[in-house]
Amino acid sequence: MRRAAFALIALFVLLTFAAAAEETSLGSVASSDDMTEVIDIVDEDMTPVTADMLVDGVYSIDVDVSSSMFKVTGCSLTVSGGQMTAKLYMKSAAYSYMYPGEAEQAAQTPVQSLVPLKEDDAGAYFELPVDALDTAYICAAYSARKEVWYPRTLVFRADSLPLEAVKPECLVTAVSLGLADGSYMSETALTGQGKASVATPSEIEVSDGVCTARIVFGTSKIDYIKLAGETFYPVSTENGATFDIPVIAFDRGIALIVDSTAITPATEVPYTIIFSSEGLQ
Repeated sequence: MRRAAFALIALFVLLTFAAAAEETSLGSVASSDDMTEVIDIVDEDMTPVTADMLVDGVYSIDVDVSSSMFKVTGCSLTVSGGQMTAKLYMKSAAYSYMYPGEAEQAAQTPVQSLVPLKEDDAGAYFELPVDALDTAYICAAYSARKEVWYPRTLVFRADSLPLEAVKPECLVTAVSLGLADGSYMSETALTGQGKASVATPSEIEVSDGVCTARIVFGTSKIDYIKLAGETFYPVSTENGATFDIPVIAFDRGIALIVDSTAITPATEVPYTIIFSSEGLQ
């Protein structure tokens, strides 16, 4: 009986220690003196994009970060069943945990409820729940070396998703904007791996809800472009190669392939073009 009693007491002590270990929180919040400059990454004019606006799938997405010390090398976003999760790939294992919320709350949260650093074939990552894109994502990161929590803000950029990731009814189009037939001017931005540029603003023509943009490159050495599986040829090469292309959506990156004859041999270069709906004239 005595041996059994001792065994029960030992088991109780072990369970007590185990429970206490599970409830242990990590560290404290970094002091202001230990903080680097906070980068303002939140645009007040952003409109949050939620899972119900997106097509289920796995997408690469750009992430803005409020600290240069928090080095993100890539991110994949999974949209499924009305929920989103992000795999945030890190340059190193400098941070061992993250918490989706304020740093003060992270410092009081049991270890088992934190988001640990994991690893797959693509590298080390944190897997975070995401309520919305294009809005401030408040979180905290735990420094493995300093053993303190650092407040961080992320913005998951909806404009970096491929066009097909957005449900058609959630795109900003001439129809959704209620644009009457006629001519407009739209601020236009072209980004990509090459040196091509386009004039801005671009002329926009709307007819029966169909929207067409006339874009003018800074060079005439563009012999064709590809967009949405179609090939377009210049309508003019005077003062820069000029193309008429459909505006599938405003305020969102549209993938283009630009064939440049400025390179020998001629090379297809990927770009993204964005037509702004703000201040359409």
